[in-house]
Amino acid sequence: MSTQDTNRTFTSRSRHLRENLQRIESGRDNWALRWQALLAIIDLAILAFFLLGPYLRAGPSYLIIDYMIAVWIAGELIARAIAAPSLWGLAKRPMTWVDLFILATLLFPEALFNFAFLRIMRLWAISNSPIFRVILFRLGCHHIQDVIRAVINFLVFLFVITGFVYTSFFYGRPGGEGFVDALYFTVATVTTTGFGDITLPGTLGKLTSVVTMIVGISLFVRLAQAVVRPYKVRFPCPECGLQRHDADAVHCKACGHILNIPDEGS
Repeated sequence: MSTQDTNRTFTSRSRHLRENLQRIESGRDNWALRWQALLAIIDLAILAFFLLGPYLRAGPSYLIIDYMIAVWIAGELIARAIAAPSLWGLAKRPMTWVDLFILATLLFPEALFNFAFLRIMRLWAISNSPIFRVILFRLGCHHIQDVIRAVINFLVFLFVITGFVYTSFFYGRPGGEGFVDALYFTVATVTTTGFGDITLPGTLGKLTSVVTMIVGISLFVRLAQAVVRPYKVRFPCPECGLQRHDADAVHCKACGHILNIPDEGS
């Protein structure tokens, strides 16, 4: 085989690999959904390991599983880089940087263990995957998709802030007392209850409280809006691009274009 034929074969295989990875990432056919379901199960298993990490650290197999997950996440990042239209577009995704930081905490567990609370962000990634929407639709819960996503966003923020407060201010307290105090402070701050019996010292403590209140109350309001507002379906208008419409809408409210929104009988 000539060098030119070898290059053509390599180019063809690279293109085929990239197309398959893009199909797995955002496809809607059964083959892509099966892969997405498998990846979601693996992500949930990884998330369970992260949550149980503080209780498993003393075990002999902890570091083995830790480095296996590091290899898996590194492979995911490489696969996304191959599938992405450009590396700049990949770099602009928030989850890329979250995964890079999670990868660092896995590769250097002793030095960066205090930042392991960021691993809960993997739950946010699962909630934004295509398979999440498909599962909700098949369970008949697609009408509360926005509510579930708002709940997940709020819980992720709550536990990220709790983890930061715990590692920064309450890490030295015995048993689970420190984590409970951190969670108690975070909930009291997010809900603006502000009992004042637990406060964070110093400038860092004040800035942490300010960020928690501003972002937390915004997510809390977003959750309330998702619960009380009327259900709308996501269907981009072909004319103006409006994404959300009433479930029984015939015309787009923005431009009047006739819509053909699919339903369960479609």
